[in-house]
Parts: sequence; C-alpha cells; structure tokens
Amino acid sequence: MNSTRNRGNILPIAIMFALFFMIAFVTGLQTPLADVVKGQFSGNNALSMLGNLANFIAYLFMGIPAGLLLQRIGYKKTALVAVTVGFIGVSVTFLSGKVSEDPSHISVFATYLAGALISGFSMCLLNTVVNPMLNTLGGGGNRGNQLVQFGGVFNSVAATIVPVTVGYLTGGMVNPTISEVAPALYMAMGIFALAFMVIAFSRIPEPEQQKQTERTTGDRHSAWSFRHFVLGIIAIFLYVGIEVGVPGTALNWMKDSVNGLGMDAAAAGTIAGTYWFLMLIGRLIGGAVGAKVSSRTMLRTVSAVALAFVLIAMLAPTDVSVMMPVFNSNLSFSLQEAPIGIMFLVLVGLCTSVMWGGIFNLAVEGLGRYTSAASGIFMMMVCGGGIIPLVQGYVADLASYSASYWVIVVCLAYLLFYAFAGYKNVNKDIITN
Repeated sequence: MNSTRNRGNILPIAIMFALFFMIAFVTGLQTPLADVVKGQFSGNNALSMLGNLANFIAYLFMGIPAGLLLQRIGYKKTALVAVTVGFIGVSVTFLSGKVSEDPSHISVFATYLAGALISGFSMCLLNTVVNPMLNTLGGGGNRGNQLVQFGGVFNSVAATIVPVTVGYLTGGMVNPTISEVAPALYMAMGIFALAFMVIAFSRIPEPEQQKQTERTTGDRHSAWSFRHFVLGIIAIFLYVGIEVGVPGTALNWMKDSVNGLGMDAAAAGTIAGTYWFLMLIGRLIGGAVGAKVSSRTMLRTVSAVALAFVLIAMLAPTDVSVMMPVFNSNLSFSLQEAPIGIMFLVLVGLCTSVMWGGIFNLAVEGLGRYTSAASGIFMMMVCGGGIIPLVQGYVADLASYSASYWVIVVCLAYLLFYAFAGYKNVNKDIITN
C-alpha cells in the first residue's frame, strides 16, 4: 500500500524538482544579465544590480499573498499561476531588447526592470509551492527533508549552468546587449511552457489545509512575539544577500576591464558558475550528514569558514594566480587560471549551500501553531538577495571591489552571532499548541 502511494508520487516529485530547477535558472539569469546591463547602459555597479533588486524585492510584496493564494486555490493551480507569470516575466525581459533600435534607450532599461520584477513574483509563488509540497510528498520527517535537499540539488544545477551559458554566449563580445543573450531567454521560456503543460495534465495531491479558526481572534501573540524568530528573519535576509552578492560581485570584478581584473567573459562565467556547482556539492554533503549534525553546529561551522574565506580573498594580492578546477558548460571539468582571492570567494559556495536550512530550522523551533505564518514571513525576507548586492555594488563604486566585501563580512558576523546566541528561544512561556 505504502509502496503504491510512493510510486504514485514519483511524477509530482519530479515536477517539484523541475520547479526547483526553474527557480534557480530564472533567478540566476539576473547575475550575468547585470554585467550585460552595466555595459549596455554604460552604468556603474549599483545600476547593474537594479534588475537583481527588482527580482528579489518582489518577494517582499508577494510573500504573504502567495501563502494566501496557496491556501485558497491549492498547489496545482498556484503552480500554474506561477509558471504563467514566469513566462510573462521572461518574455518581457526578451522584449526589452526589441522596444527600441537604440540599445541604451531608457525604455529598454525600464522594460528590462519590469521583466525582472514580474519574474520575481513568479519565483516567490514557486518557492511557496515547492518546499511544503516536497515535504508533504515525502510524508514529512526525515524523508520529507531529504526530498527538499534533493530539490536543492536541482536548484544548484540550474544556478551552475546559467552564468556558464551566458558567459559562453557573450564570450567573444565586447559589449553584449540583452538581445544578444536571447538564447538563454528562449531556454527559460521553453522550460516554462513545458512545465505548464506537464503540470496541467498531471495529478498533484492537495494536502488538506489546516483549519485555524480557533485562533483567528483573541490571540495576542504571533510569530513576531518570538525573539529568536525575529533575529532569524534578519539572518535569512542577510544570508540570501550573501549567497547572491558573493558570486555576483566577483563576476563583475573579474570582467571589469577598468577597475577590475579584465578577464575574458567566458572564463569569468565559468569561474562564477563553479560557485553554484560547489553549492550543489555542499547540499549533497549537508543532506548526507544532516541527520547527525545539528543545525546549530552546521551554521556555526559554515559561517566561520565562510568569514575566513572572504577575509582571505580581500587580503590576497590580485596579481597572484592559481590554477583552480572549474565546471564547464559541456559538463566537464578543467583547470582555469584565476586570482587566488577569487578562488576563495568561489569556495564560499560550499558554506552558503546549507545556511538556509540551518537558519530556518533554528528560527521556527518552538513556534508550533505560528510556524505557518512564520514561513510566509521568511519568503518576504528573500528580498535580501536584491538589497544586499545593491549595497555591495554601491560600495564597489565608491571604494573598490575588494572593499565591497566588508558588506559580506558584516553579514557573516551576524550569522555567527545568531548561530551562537541569537537562535535561543527565550519566549517559552508562550503557549503554541
């Protein structure tokens, strides 16, 4: 009976894995597109990060509505809405390269930003669907967590492919434009169209929605009443900024021929893509040891190691290079010459890979009936992936690329504080059952 149910869940699980892939592919497009936009509009690092900001700021506005939509129409319909919105968002990004014959016209940039914002709405909706759905399909507990970890692997695969693909497309171009990276956008639109058809004709189980009418009135407490949760959402805000800012700024640093390292675009994209490949490896390791190592210990370790890697990268001389292993667009490995500091920034991917799960588990510990609302608030905090890189880009413009990583150092220092002290639940007197 149980094996029959598991076999019946194979297709929905595969669909959720595909959605994980889509989330990272479309989100990951913003990093290499930022460099394209910087050159196309002769902008600075802060301007180049506005598309990334638009993509992530959408989470701030869509987090709670996404949860309400999921509760009202269910997983399948919410996924179909998300995929449709995503197709529209990528299409608008594609059209931004067609709205004017002048590639630097303001209408092109405005349309590009609109596409990034619409895509962000879609990614928030998809994230709201895939995490609880995979946990439900796995029956909760260790099996549910295992499926989420494997979904993260597909997420990392897509994130690895995107900068490598765009780097390959723009490798021989001096100042590529959005229209010249259209093949990557075609891929995204094709994935959305295929996903819509598969989801529409598939049976996706709809778990019974938990009734919470008994606490709709007269409850003076909420998720915000828990200090460790409030500190946790700050941690998740900073974490997503770290995850995006480290490789995004490194990519700009490598490709900038004026204030940066002036590296070949294809080589820089391959190196940046290796960061996401290391996140894949880190998630595989995290899933393997997760049953034996506590979230607290895991977060303490990776935050400390990441902090050390970033400080080494900042202090390392840029004229000292090493031959580092990289992941190529043809799914092979090779050695690529890179400054030693860049190599240490890429290694940060091993650390960021398991931070989300660790922070989430610590922040919702002991919340009981408030956990559902807390999850919606967590989705809002993903907007840190747009805000922190924007701040880092601004610092890079004012000072230098190396100095901009002080922003990351501050963020990692906070994660260390949270892992050692901030995670403690000091509000155990609140009744949560």
